[in-house]
Amino acid sequence: MLPTPKKYFVTAAAAEGKTKLNAFDNALLAARIGNVNIIRVSSILPPGTEYDPELVFPPGSLVPTAYGYITSDVPGELIAAAVGVGISQESFGVIMEFSGRCTKEEAQAKVEEMIHEAFTSRGMIVAEIKAAAVEHRVRHVGCALAAVPLWY
Repeated sequence: MLPTPKKYFVTAAAAEGKTKLNAFDNALLAARIGNVNIIRVSSILPPGTEYDPELVFPPGSLVPTAYGYITSDVPGELIAAAVGVGISQESFGVIMEFSGRCTKEEAQAKVEEMIHEAFTSRGMIVAEIKAAAVEHRVRHVGCALAAVPLWY
């Protein structure tokens, strides 16, 4: 059984690379999660999880992460990614992520809309939203990434 995460932060970054995978890797580095092994998780923030924007991971760690990203090799294309954490008054939180060909404001608005719908579906009230978004105008091969890494 895996331990329940106790800390998290929100991050968003964009980068270029020679390939789509290198652009993704460079965006991970810019987002401060490039030297760990991210394990993609879905959308629930455990109850009582502490927001820690200065959180640092040991290199090579297995880090549960909710994330969205988009890569493009179309010069001039605008891409964006956003992530949001809806924190409830009652218990746990909900994480939503979005990426697309849009502005960072559009991506963040979509994430916030999805958070509100998720809370309505659960009969819960949103007390706070923490969000991060980024947009990137592709030069050669670009990536926009937004993530919520979780830690123990």
